[in-house]
Amino acid sequence: MDDHVSAELQHVRNYWAEMKPNSPIYDFLLGQIELVSAIHGQIKARLKVIPVHVNSKGTLHGVTSSCIMDWAGGLAIASTGLNSTGLSTDIHTTYVSTAKEGDTIEIEAKANKVGATLAFTMIEIRHCGDGGKVIAHGTHTKYVKK
Repeated sequence: MDDHVSAELQHVRNYWAEMKPNSPIYDFLLGQIELVSAIHGQIKARLKVIPVHVNSKGTLHGVTSSCIMDWAGGLAIASTGLNSTGLSTDIHTTYVSTAKEGDTIEIEAKANKVGATLAFTMIEIRHCGDGGKVIAHGTHTKYVKK
């Protein structure tokens, strides 16, 4: 990893460190996630798929993907400098492919607009290998009244 840590990445890491112990579901499913980069309005993270992430078929469970959409959309908003990322009003996830236990997935989230009351984000989950094949993509809208 690069020795240089952007102000946005440090802010997002601090935000996540404060949020994680107060959110048992995030801690359970995403406790091992690694924030790898952040710029204004955008974050990237990686997660190794472990047994708690998979369904009865041994592939990435939809609830894990949806949880990632929720988490990543909020952190993309946090990367704009906000210390509170609001309340979810809509989360949409489209499942395109899957991952299996042992795979490493990459998450990229972008805050398309952070307004006075609403924030709109787009999230993509893809394989780190396999040519970056998309696993799921979605949108997340949050009420962020400042």
